[in-house]
Amino acid sequence: MAAAAYLFNKRGYDATSMRDIAREAGMLAGSMYYHFPSKDDLIIATYEEGRRLIAEAVLAAIEDVGDPWEKLQKAAIAHMNTLFGGNNFSILLCADISRAAPALRNRLIESRDSYDALFMELIEALPLPDDVDPTLLRLSLLGSLNWSSSWYRPGGQTPAQIGTLFVRLLKEGLDPHKS
Repeated sequence: MAAAAYLFNKRGYDATSMRDIAREAGMLAGSMYYHFPSKDDLIIATYEEGRRLIAEAVLAAIEDVGDPWEKLQKAAIAHMNTLFGGNNFSILLCADISRAAPALRNRLIESRDSYDALFMELIEALPLPDDVDPTLLRLSLLGSLNWSSSWYRPGGQTPAQIGTLFVRLLKEGLDPHKS
């Protein structure tokens, strides 16, 4: 699965064959089918592993935090640190799945939605104005965090600083008088 996650991230799902994955893993191509009946099953397994890793990191980060805004900030930091922490699994959650075959896309969305529910719970706990749609707020935050996979480069702000900034922007906006 690690070889598959690496190649799916490097080349993309469509450009990666089971033979490529077997070669990367140091095994015979036919042996891959003993573990995964199809490439779709393999991408689902790697995607779910990424979801599991990132969810575990978020849950561990927020475990003893009481304040809802601080909890969301810790979750965003854990999300970013896991995305850019060197595992090839979690970053798969940021992949564009819009062109995947409908059955595969539905399975990946189902997996992603179970993770998104964690952030929805955190956002619903916030003291938000009545005119703020929590669903749009969740989509905005996760969209910002996940889109960073397309532009983030080490050497500037850290993943933790970026996660903190995105939550601060949600909480305070750009008003210079808020701290």
